[in-house]
Amino acid sequence: MEQQDHESFFSPKGIPAFASIIIFLVSFFIVMSLFHSVLNLFSVVRGYGMGYFFIGEGIMLLSVFIVTFLMMRFLDRRPFSDLGFSLKGRGKDILYGFLMAVLIYAIGFGVCLLTGQIEVVGVHLHWSDLLLSGLFFAMVAIVEETMMRGYVLGRLLRTRLNKFISLLISSLLFALLHLMNPNVAFLPMLNLVLGGLLLGASYLYTRNLWFPISLHFFWNWIQGPVLGYEVSGNRFCETLFSLRLPANNLINGGAFGFEGSLVCTVLATLFTLFIIWWFEHSSQGMRRY
Repeated sequence: MEQQDHESFFSPKGIPAFASIIIFLVSFFIVMSLFHSVLNLFSVVRGYGMGYFFIGEGIMLLSVFIVTFLMMRFLDRRPFSDLGFSLKGRGKDILYGFLMAVLIYAIGFGVCLLTGQIEVVGVHLHWSDLLLSGLFFAMVAIVEETMMRGYVLGRLLRTRLNKFISLLISSLLFALLHLMNPNVAFLPMLNLVLGGLLLGASYLYTRNLWFPISLHFFWNWIQGPVLGYEVSGNRFCETLFSLRLPANNLINGGAFGFEGSLVCTVLATLFTLFIIWWFEHSSQGMRRY
């Protein structure tokens, strides 16, 4: 059963949804900047590498939970549990997230290989990089899903806005968070919007974060540390596969990685539509809200 709230997006009662979201995002960046400033005083955040990324993502994780808790407690007057972290009965959701990520890359990577748009030129097993990058991308998934699906989309879904409009708004904000990434361009930004739709589609029906967290985690981890693509324009560690791109183009995604490709555009669209169809037409879909 879906939650029946009838708050206007610009509701004069309490804090309007658009204001809550602005306060939330601004507060997050302020708190994160304060943590960075304190650590910089002690020369903790220096250099470039996995340790640097861990510290940065750890700061984001701490910041997002502090700000989200305070927003939920004092402005929204709702329990933190409303975000959707309950694990009860959600083991299958985590499995489905993994399987969907594997299927997307089995198709996408396979298409690029078969068409000669990428070549595997080496396989090098770096256990430490695979494990550490796994922990790192788990933090990334928790941070971004808490922000964009748990708080932003959850807040929009408590208004009179159509749920799909709410999903689109949250996906646009999700893409904007990556605007300063290396090698960003129109197609990568479009795919990030589509990625937001893909990650948020199930939340419309379940109000639970474990499927999007799982899909987000495995999406990034398989894409980068395993297959050897850049992840949203970034390279974080040594990868299992070493790739060579005969040319940077719209099929292989070029320097932005898989998320910069038309293959990603098609697959993200199809799988988003599949998730929505599954919930709208099947009583056997992932547990509904």
